[in-house]
Amino acid sequence: MTPLVALVLASAPGLLHAREGGTGRGQVDHDAALQAFEQGKVLRLETVLSEIRKSIRGEVVGIALTNGGESGEWVYEFKILAPGNLMVEVYADARTAVILSPGGGR
Repeated sequence: MTPLVALVLASAPGLLHAREGGTGRGQVDHDAALQAFEQGKVLRLETVLSEIRKSIRGEVVGIALTNGGESGEWVYEFKILAPGNLMVEVYADARTAVILSPGGGR
């Protein structure tokens, strides 16, 4: 098991999927995620989660790490069950932990 995969599993068991945008959406690609982490393109999940929790209340029920394809930008996608049982999608830059766009509830 790679160190990044071990870190992810320890941080949020069963919640994170690494996937590349545009090719086989939903396919797990841990090697690409590890390489991005080693190159400084991706922060530790717990660092980004800490920033998300400062701004958004609720329980994180899903996490994905995606690559923006041609742009090469890595983005964490969080699904959060917010108060009132609203499902909210939040996107954060994986390199800076800056929230890109909190989605509306469904």
